[in-house]
Amino acid sequence: MLELEQLLNEALNEVKHLNHEEVFLLKDLYKGYVWNRVPGRQRSLLGSLFLEYIKQNDVGVKIIEKTSSKQQKYQRTSKIII
Repeated sequence: MLELEQLLNEALNEVKHLNHEEVFLLKDLYKGYVWNRVPGRQRSLLGSLFLEYIKQNDVGVKIIEKTSSKQQKYQRTSKIII
């Protein structure tokens, strides 16, 4: 089982590689096989941790609407402070 803190840090580091105003889901920040190895309950918890981190820290990511399958969408802004 992968550590949540490590997974969160990986996601935050990947945000730096996104283009300005690019829209993304949390799972987009991982290689497919890495995301697929994270158990469902842990994915949900990771999603909550990522969302809270974005809400509490000005890191250049904006929270936008959810998908039809209730996945939170985000958008990179011009300012990245991670």
